[in-house]
Amino acid sequence: MANNIQDLRQTLKAAKQDLWKRPNVVATGIGYKISNGKQTDQLALICSVSSKKAKKSLTQSELIPGEIQGIPTDVYPTGTIYALQDPTGRFRPAKGGISIGHINITAGTLGCIVTKNNKKYILSNNHVLANSNDGDIGDAILQPGPYDGGGYPDDHIANLSEFIPIQFDSDSGDGGGGDSTCPIANSIAGVLNIFASAAGSATRLVAKKKVIAEAAENLVDCALAEPLNQDDVSTEILNIGTIAGINEGTLGMSVKKSGRTTGFTTGTIQQIDATVQVSYGTNKIATFVDQLVTGYMSAGGDSGSAVLDNDNKIVGLLYAGSNNSMIMNRIQNVFSALNVTVA
Repeated sequence: MANNIQDLRQTLKAAKQDLWKRPNVVATGIGYKISNGKQTDQLALICSVSSKKAKKSLTQSELIPGEIQGIPTDVYPTGTIYALQDPTGRFRPAKGGISIGHINITAGTLGCIVTKNNKKYILSNNHVLANSNDGDIGDAILQPGPYDGGGYPDDHIANLSEFIPIQFDSDSGDGGGGDSTCPIANSIAGVLNIFASAAGSATRLVAKKKVIAEAAENLVDCALAEPLNQDDVSTEILNIGTIAGINEGTLGMSVKKSGRTTGFTTGTIQQIDATVQVSYGTNKIATFVDQLVTGYMSAGGDSGSAVLDNDNKIVGLLYAGSNNSMIMNRIQNVFSALNVTVA
């Protein structure tokens, strides 16, 4: 068996043409084999694929062989590979993963484009599009967000259409927004507490400023903005592509996102059914139930990002995080609350 880089290089050179004939291959190279989700010290020929298919769905000629000339192979589900673009720039048409924000905040992330009543809408967080309950229906939404140079009227791309009010804890302030100390997204300073819970709650949609739903707990931090021009938005997500549907987030699921600050990142769902206390600035704390938690894969300004699985199915809407965790709403709860579907 080959045991040095030069042997692998020669074998890869000879096998590369055949490997590229296999479906979904987007890259070939030399790396370390992954076993049970962990990197080993065993060198292997690596085939990166846009999506990893079950063996039973592939013919024998489509399968990547387990080894080539005695050298092991491995398949990495890399996803489609894109030329990277600056997510803080101005995009027309605007797509998911880029800077956006209410005219009175700093900047957050455009999650994705959704459909409602045969119209396309921009989906992101309440605290990105509705300024943590302080926005009024019809307020201007800028792309890029104000922090990234967006100005009115040149970068006015949409108007706030609907939002689910955030129910702040009764002893944490008046429930308004706009006083956050966070430098990005006028919003989340960090996660104060995370623990598992099977609790649920009912939250209703309103289309007026500061109308409070009856439930004390929150399921979602989400809002919609209606584009001024339907042709000014795209169903693509930067560095990911188009959404292939929706899926339920499950323990151990590999996920990815494209956001305004950290760009394209990947992670794994580490908790489900989580109850989370989130700080929205001084004396503004909100409790969320039925949330999904991953390890670190976001930073301030990524709020609003769509989170997808390896098959490009959307599973969550990012809205909070800490130095080692990312929190997202289940996408089923978001779509139900806003009565939207994938565009």
